[in-house]
Parts: sequence; structure tokens; C-alpha cells
Amino acid sequence: MTQKAEIPSFFLFGEPLRTVEGKFLHLEDLDDRSRPNDWNIRAHAHADLNHVFHITSGGGVMHAEDQAAVFAAPCLLLVPSRVVHGFAWEAETTGTVLTLADSYLRDLVAREPDFSNLFKAPCHLPLSATSSVGPALGNLSRELVWAAPGSGAAVEAHLLAVMVEALRLSIHAKATGRAIHGAQARLVARFRELVEAHYREPLTIKDHADRLGVTVGRLRAACRKIAAVSPLRLMQDRAILEAKRALLYSNMTVAEVGYHLGFEDPAYFSRFFAKAEGMSPRRYRAERSADVPGAARVN
Repeated sequence: MTQKAEIPSFFLFGEPLRTVEGKFLHLEDLDDRSRPNDWNIRAHAHADLNHVFHITSGGGVMHAEDQAAVFAAPCLLLVPSRVVHGFAWEAETTGTVLTLADSYLRDLVAREPDFSNLFKAPCHLPLSATSSVGPALGNLSRELVWAAPGSGAAVEAHLLAVMVEALRLSIHAKATGRAIHGAQARLVARFRELVEAHYREPLTIKDHADRLGVTVGRLRAACRKIAAVSPLRLMQDRAILEAKRALLYSNMTVAEVGYHLGFEDPAYFSRFFAKAEGMSPRRYRAERSADVPGAARVN
């Protein structure tokens, strides 16, 4: 049997997994983990933690899934939970890393729906010289170690200041000011959660609609309005994402990747992948693995 290399999943980088609940928030200096690792953080993921990197000097390359983004200070880097990511930092790059639990993010989104747009995908946000993120993070750092009256409220106030600026920067970067609200957005969010939990199972759109308690037509309408694609496309995109992860970060053969994703016929999996990506799984692995730190090397 072929030995498989799993994508590392950590609590904080290098730490064993553990369940995170409630208003978990963590802030640390960038070089706390980057310097001991020679400024290279290998590809990994976090099950329920989102990152905001505030880069104050230096720069590097962020690898998120199969994409690479070159960045330079000052900037923010946003990395959602469950995204496979790694970094090649320039030596002596400085900054801080803010980590926010999914449970806390859901609480904030319930109070301010616009925050639902903040961790949809990894992104790089340049900062201006007048940015308030640095002072807000400095104040947050102090409040996290104090036991002064009202420290909990102060922590959240500074956190919100960071998130609001990041949100506005991300909206500006996408050249749209349209906020996503309403029942259709909530339906699509629930659908995405179901897809995330069952993407390896041979479920149909109707299966998902039944579990969500809606008609297939209603689910299709919501996906097209909110995500601008069909439910089937969202399901296929999730499968393709997992296929890319396995091709880049494991030593599974192409056939094994197909079986891993629930395909009974490896040839059908190869056609499915080629139709979506414009190249075979084997070619994709050969072309992309050379550019991604920590990628598997399989012939």
C-alpha cells in the first residue's frame, strides 16, 4: 500500500490540534515562529482558526492552496480557517499575527453581517502610512495581558477596529461596495458548510437541498445570486480544491487521489479534473509542485 503524506493541521503552528471554542483570540510577534523555522513556514492548515498578519517591515511570498502572492510591508494578509497555507519570509521581516477562532468570528458576524465577507478567501491588502491597524494591535496586545477593569470590552474594541479597516480595504480591493445580506446569503453559507462536511460523498444537489429544508430551485437561485455560480459548481470547486491539495501536498498517486475523493473510476476523475483545470492531474502536479514549498514530489 502506498504511504500517504498528510497535510499538517495545527492548533497554532507547530502545536497539536485542540478544540477551540468561545472568544478565543491570540496575538504574537511574527518572528516567534518564523525565525526558529529559518523564515520558511511549511504548508499547513488550521481547522477553526483565522489569521490576520500585520507586516510592518520586510515581505515575502504567501502560498495559499495552489496560489502564490508576493507582498511587501506595510500590508495585511488574511488567511481563513481550513485553507492550506505557507510562507517564505524575507529574513528579519517584522509584524504580528492575530488569530481569531471561527466561534468568535461567527459571534461577530451575528452582530455585524458585513464581517461575513472578511475571511471568504486568502488575500493581501496593502496599507497606507496613515493606517490605524498598527496602533489598534498595539493597544490590543497590552489589553490581552492586563487584568484591568473593562479589559474584555477594550480587547473587543481594538479587535473591531482592526477588522473594520481590513473589511473596508478588502471591499475597496474588490472594487465593490455591495454588502451581502439576507436569507439567501444565510442559505448559501449553510450549503457551503454541508459541502465542506460531505464533499467526499456522492451526494446530489437534491440531497443537499433536502438536508437544508428547501427546494432545489430555491437553492439554485440563492447560489446564483450570492455566489454567481450554480450549486453544482460550488460542489465541484470544493472537490477540485481537495484534489489540488492532495496532488501538491501528498504522495498519493492520481488514482488514489480520485478514490480519496469518492470517484470509483480513476479515468473519470482525470477527465473531471482536466475539464475544470484545462490540464490533467499529472501535468498539474508536475507544473505546480516545483513552485510550492513543501509540495510532494511524485513521479
